[in-house]
Amino acid sequence: MELSPQDVIKANLVAHLAELVRDRNPFLATQGHFYVQQYIKLQLSPWGAVVPHGFTHQGRHYTNWCIHLPGTAHRQLAPIIVGAHYDTVPGTSGADDNATGCAVLLELARLWSEAPGRRPLTLVAFDLEEYGLVGSRAYANNLARAKQPVHLMLSLEMLGYCDPTPGAQQYPAGLGRIYPTTGDFIALIGNWQCLPQLMRLKAAVRRAGPDCQWLPMVAAGRPMPAVRRSDHAPFWDAGYNAVLITDTADLRNPHYHQASDTLETLDLDFLAGVCAGLFAGLQRL
Repeated sequence: MELSPQDVIKANLVAHLAELVRDRNPFLATQGHFYVQQYIKLQLSPWGAVVPHGFTHQGRHYTNWCIHLPGTAHRQLAPIIVGAHYDTVPGTSGADDNATGCAVLLELARLWSEAPGRRPLTLVAFDLEEYGLVGSRAYANNLARAKQPVHLMLSLEMLGYCDPTPGAQQYPAGLGRIYPTTGDFIALIGNWQCLPQLMRLKAAVRRAGPDCQWLPMVAAGRPMPAVRRSDHAPFWDAGYNAVLITDTADLRNPHYHQASDTLETLDLDFLAGVCAGLFAGLQRL
């Protein structure tokens, strides 16, 4: 029996997660960290040249891994950047944080290569997110210094934990009266200038299945520090439009930064729906 497109996406995500879910801390689990780097490079390589973006931190060298995929437009358009970090905190295999984001990044490379949208797409696997967004800040600052235009940046940060129990979803102060109490949606958090893109992404994700909620932010999210804890924040600070895509991390997932953040805790159908919806949304940007 032939699989549906979303079943193919799910099967590919499961295969990626089987390799990515392991302790990959850059200091205390160097073997796992190196293994995942090589896996990401290997899985991206069928779709184009995988380019290292090197940076230094505390005297040591680290690497973000990038691939640039063309769009279909005949004229030159500013690219979309999609990023996900591959490092973990010590002592966790990081299934949701952030193997789910990396798995979706790898699957988006396949989907885009087979059916690209208008704009070029740059996919970046960031290192050292858990140590202060170091890799993404180096990358965003490099783009800003070179005055490189970016249409939109998407940060994939924890995409696979779902809990439909009423009361499972928590919020920063002031938001609980506006949004659902169940933790069964994916959140889109962007600077207010990218409101049209937020609306398109929300519609595309909902058509693919998962519920989707969006939150526009002012002042690069500084009035609400909880929304700045991922790789989109350096792009906000550099003046780019950027969106955090997340299951809301510790506001929902009790396994956040714990050894219990394992593959068994993920909702793989939810994750596949998020991936399918994001791909459809990217094609429309």
